[in-house]
Amino acid sequence: MTAKVEKCRNLANFLYHRRINLAIRHRRLLHNGPDTIDELLDRHVVKKEKNYKDDEENEQLTRQRLTSTRREALSLYRDIFRATRFFIWSDTRGMLWRDVLRENARKEFEAARFEKDPEIITRLLIGGRDAVQSALNKLAEKQREQIAKEQGNQNRH
Repeated sequence: MTAKVEKCRNLANFLYHRRINLAIRHRRLLHNGPDTIDELLDRHVVKKEKNYKDDEENEQLTRQRLTSTRREALSLYRDIFRATRFFIWSDTRGMLWRDVLRENARKEFEAARFEKDPEIITRLLIGGRDAVQSALNKLAEKQREQIAKEQGNQNRH
């Protein structure tokens, strides 16, 4: 009989401790949360898995963007050189405006040569295009005025 009582006590102790352990585990399950903000973010923020294919695609897109901006920059530089052919008069120092403009364009391009930010590069390209276009428009307007002035002088004589 003592063996049966001993078994019952052991069973009762086992069940008691099991109930306590379950209660403790249940409390942990209720909380079961992160202890720090970093753990919280790690659990709930979706992490982008690093995929080598994505890296290759991103690198290729970056190269295409750089290549296209390089092409645009070269095109703008050539357009500047073509446009400066029309500036054939001298400044106060005796230098041709064509040479002055080409020298300044070269300095501008060299200053922005190692720029990597696409937004800044785009702004520079757009600003350069606008400057060339406005300079050509002003030149054309002045030439029209000069032609009209010469025609007016010829009609007087």
